[in-house]
Amino acid sequence: MKSALLMSASVLAGLLATGLPAADEVVPLQLRKKGEATQLIVAGKPFVMLAGELHNSSASGVEYMQQLWPRLKALGLNTVLAPVSWELLEPAEGQFDFTYVDALLAVARQHDHRLVLLWFGSWKNGVSSYAPVWVLKDTQRFPRAKGSSRQNTKDMLSTLSRDSLQADATAFGRLLKHLKQVDGARQTVVMVQVENEVGIKPETRDMSDEATRTFQSQVPAPLIEYLVQHKDRLHPELLNRWRKSEFAKQGTWPEVFGGGPEAEEVFSAWHYARYLDQVAAAGQAEYNLPMGNNRPMIQRVKVYRHD
Repeated sequence: MKSALLMSASVLAGLLATGLPAADEVVPLQLRKKGEATQLIVAGKPFVMLAGELHNSSASGVEYMQQLWPRLKALGLNTVLAPVSWELLEPAEGQFDFTYVDALLAVARQHDHRLVLLWFGSWKNGVSSYAPVWVLKDTQRFPRAKGSSRQNTKDMLSTLSRDSLQADATAFGRLLKHLKQVDGARQTVVMVQVENEVGIKPETRDMSDEATRTFQSQVPAPLIEYLVQHKDRLHPELLNRWRKSEFAKQGTWPEVFGGGPEAEEVFSAWHYARYLDQVAAAGQAEYNLPMGNNRPMIQRVKVYRHD
């Protein structure tokens, strides 16, 4: 795969460096509230994305990407959504390869497009098929969620694993650090999606012993505090689940959210959201880009930015 991504070093360097504004001319990317709308500010001006998304494997080779971009341009697009997978970024633990990322930036700039990067890290469409081989091979260090059969589900990392979270957050942080170094002035990348369509299926929660113990333990105080403080703004479905316990302010997940699949769904949403929160925070510690997630069940995950 790496050989398919290689470009001439001189050509790549030229494409990445051409037309960089002076450092004091750079206006940070930001989300600005204006009335009821939230504007994306790029280069100091509101930017409306007319975007198209590449297929999962379309952006895997430079030559193929070069063929795609004129077609995207002909559609009148100004932004392209393109995946960046953990397996290509960190093929061996601690060894990062930005060849693909740099090539993606170069071809987007060549055709005057902005980019929204989709981080395929721990999960993509619920499974972990874009995680590196060194992660997927080590089920002890990086445990899988378990389904109702009590067997490891296929390539689905557990949200409860600190090692998986740390490894993903480290890789994502390195990606954002690199983007700041090579694109902070140009602002080709205007937003990043953290993970992709997370969630466990067909079960409503991880059925491992650890997950079951956690499910039967106390609901974390930060979640209870959030519910209390935002009671008048909660999604009606979540509010109804909490109402079954007469808005209990402590208790296990079944006790607070009515038991059964309803409590299990809230349990899953919370743990996915906390995982994504921390991955996003690791990235934003390196580069303050707007971030979000595309899974409706994870309503806890908001648009991220550090002021």
